[in-house]
Amino acid sequence: MVWPRPLRPRIAEATLAVLEHPDFAPIFAPGSQGEVPVVALLGGRALAGQIDRLVVSADCVMIVDYKTLRPPPQDEAAVAGAYLDQLAAYRAAVAAIYPGREVRCALLWTEGPRLMPVSGGLLDRHAP
Repeated sequence: MVWPRPLRPRIAEATLAVLEHPDFAPIFAPGSQGEVPVVALLGGRALAGQIDRLVVSADCVMIVDYKTLRPPPQDEAAVAGAYLDQLAAYRAAVAAIYPGREVRCALLWTEGPRLMPVSGGLLDRHAP
């Protein structure tokens, strides 16, 4: 897709705001992974997806999914169920790959930009 010329500076500015934000440095640090394919059978259902960012450490795995909804919700209670279902499925698949490690999830809202951790308790209610 070719973006219309008048939109290009705003798109570049928004992209750089995410990539250069100091709070997001671990998400884009060396060793982190982008666009990681994930395939699993969860509760008898097939999952095929792509994790936007994956950060794996010795004791923890972080899943980050980008969202462009404008305006973004103010807290996790207002996040769309479809987004929570998606994160919960990714979390279940990744937990099977990395047993014994905490799996944390977050949504990175490009508006702002803002990183919103999503609690395990909320994701448990959306587990496949």
